[in-house]
Amino acid sequence: MLAAGGDGTINEVLNGMVGSHVPLGVLPAGTANVLACEMRLGRGIRDAARKLSELEPRRIALGRLEPAEGGVRYFLLMAGAGFDADVVRRVQPDVKRRFGKMAYWLAGMSRVGARLPQMRAKWNGCEVETGFALASRVRNYGGDLEIARNVSLLDRDFEFAAFEGESTWPYAVYMGGVVMGAHARIPGVTVARTERIDLQPHNGHPVYVHVDGELAGMLPARIQAVPDAVTLLTPRDLPDRYAN
Repeated sequence: MLAAGGDGTINEVLNGMVGSHVPLGVLPAGTANVLACEMRLGRGIRDAARKLSELEPRRIALGRLEPAEGGVRYFLLMAGAGFDADVVRRVQPDVKRRFGKMAYWLAGMSRVGARLPQMRAKWNGCEVETGFALASRVRNYGGDLEIARNVSLLDRDFEFAAFEGESTWPYAVYMGGVVMGAHARIPGVTVARTERIDLQPHNGHPVYVHVDGELAGMLPARIQAVPDAVTLLTPRDLPDRYAN
């Protein structure tokens, strides 16, 4: 099965293939193409199509978002709650078509100085109050950044990152740390490995959540790793790439 489109389109196809052993291949034709960037398939359909013969099927884990209200949603890349999900919610389709990834930066900058709804994140007996929580199975974030720096598609768990703050002002510092690869050492940032995260809204305001860049509802929700869930066509040397 070949899916042509962006990460959101691939996510739609993926949700119909969970549990199947039919291999899923991707032909990137979207805005960020995080999955294609993660596997270094190239940023366009033609580049990826030329590499199809070099790929091999590999069983991998998925993430599963279980909202208290609404249906279960599986994801291949990441689930984010709070700040970045609110940015996803605010991106206008016409602006996205015109400006591509810049539309997300514009939506984010429109929130400078805003107050962020808070949530409580619980994992492995730990708990933190946060305005932005990310459970990621890939290192690539948005095509240009790395928030989860020590995880891979071959792992069965997530790298979890939580950023504290009720205002968006600290997030300029956090993102600077992400660019420098040093955010895990900044006070207010928590990074951990886990197979499950429970997220609860904290201050009575709605907290949105997205999977693979597509809005997926509101908290409360549980994010759970699901091993051996789908067959993905991946580069033969993918384990070596992650090792390096």
